Formats: sequence, structure tokens, C-alpha cells
Amino acid sequence: MARVTLLMGGNKGEVKRTLQAAQQLVNARVGAVLRCSHRYESEAWGFASSERFSNQALEITTDLTPHEVLDAIQCIEADLGRNRAAEAIEKAATGAAYVSRPIDIDIIFYDDEVLTDERLTIPHPRLAEREFALVPLCEIMRTRRHPVTGQTVGEMLGALRQKQQQA
Repeated sequence: MARVTLLMGGNKGEVKRTLQAAQQLVNARVGAVLRCSHRYESEAWGFASSERFSNQALEITTDLTPHEVLDAIQCIEADLGRNRAAEAIEKAATGAAYVSRPIDIDIIFYDDEVLTDERLTIPHPRLAEREFALVPLCEIMRTRRHPVTGQTVGEMLGALRQKQQQA
């Protein structure tokens, strides 16, 4: 059984209900939810949006491979209203790297595996840059070490906040 850390978030529609439904679907389709953070609100990251995001971290156990987890969470996103084709059109029209969405589920950690291919990078490559990810992760795994950098989640959050203060 692998221990997998997921970050869920969204800013369109009834986000609280969507996150609750996503957690239930992850538990049913991907693996047993061991720990779940509270929901945290944040501004959009990487693009402008009037809607704030809600983000929540989950730790699960699963028998699925990393790519099977990715396939399962992308199906859950689609079932909960995420339309990647429409997002791609909006990104192309606006030039933005990101757009508002009802749900996004990212794999942050998969045990201590390090994986990079055309579909998936684990650990999540921008984790150390994203306070909206680090805050809920700190709630459930402050001392969890990044398998590449060796920093704990708490240390990453502290370093990011220090960098933000200096900017």
C-alpha cells in the first residue's frame, strides 16, 4: 500500500460541496482517506480571478500505481464538472497559464517516489512556490520530508514566507 498526498482545490460553483464530493469519490475510487485538512481560502495563483480558491489536503493509502491514481483523479474531476477542453480554449484566448475551475486534484507525494514523464511529475514540481498548497499540507504533515530536497513541509512554508517578506 502506498501513501499518497493529494491537494484538492477549486473556485467555481459550490466549492465546499464539490470538495466534499471529491473526498468521498477519492475514498471510494482511489484509496482510503487517512487524514484530511480543513479547507483554506486563497487568492488565485498564476492568474487573475474574482473568485477565491478553497484548498484541502488529503493523505490516502492506495494499491494503485501513480499513473492509475492520476487517471482516477482526472475521472473524478470530470465527474464533478471539470472540462479540460473548455479550459484549454479559455487559456488560448486569454494567454493565461491557469483558469478558474470547479475542481483540481493534484498528486503531491506518492510515498517517497520521484517520477517525471510526459504525464506526471512527483513530487509536485511547484510545491515549494505555493502557499495555498503548503498551508493545508502543514496541518496534516508538517514534518513530512520532500524526497528530493529533504526539507519538511513546514520548512518549505517558512522559507516561502520569508522570501515573500523580502520581496
